[in-house]
Amino acid sequence: MREDELGDLVRRSRWLVRALGVVRDSGLPDAWIGAGAIRDVVWSERYGDRFDPSSVRDVDVVFLDPADLSRDNDDRATERLVAAWPEPPWEAKNQAAVHTWYPAKFGGGPMPPLRTIADAVATWPEYATAVAIRLDADGQIEVCAPYGLDDLLDGVWRRNPSRVSPEISRQRLARHRPTERWPGVRVVT
Repeated sequence: MREDELGDLVRRSRWLVRALGVVRDSGLPDAWIGAGAIRDVVWSERYGDRFDPSSVRDVDVVFLDPADLSRDNDDRATERLVAAWPEPPWEAKNQAAVHTWYPAKFGGGPMPPLRTIADAVATWPEYATAVAIRLDADGQIEVCAPYGLDDLLDGVWRRNPSRVSPEISRQRLARHRPTERWPGVRVVT
């Protein structure tokens, strides 16, 4: 099963396991780590020169708090994570509030509020990064991957068209340079 395969890779990264523990213990509602940090761990181990935590641009922590849609809520959540472990570049975002700022920042028309973490993850830019994980109370890894884990685990960079235009995808590809960072990763356009 692919979830077990991902779990094995995650457990080998003491850094990521520690980050998952911080998020679990933070008290943030329905909190997960997602996107690039997971991709970086998996692809660095499989297609690169081993994972180096100092290369992580940010640790995306997503949570769901429909009771407080303010940007201050994101800031407080990030501060809570930093207080628990200052090293990672934490970036917490309340997915229940995305509809209040996304169109102004990235363009496009109004969007409905996201109701679940899975709804949010399903909109992320590439299928390989449309993955979130968390530790449950027993230390088991839970996976949220609306499109499955094949692209992540098989090293495929492919645009998720749900919210990302071909132009934005090209810009992301130029900025992230996946085939340079992780030889063996395939780009599908």
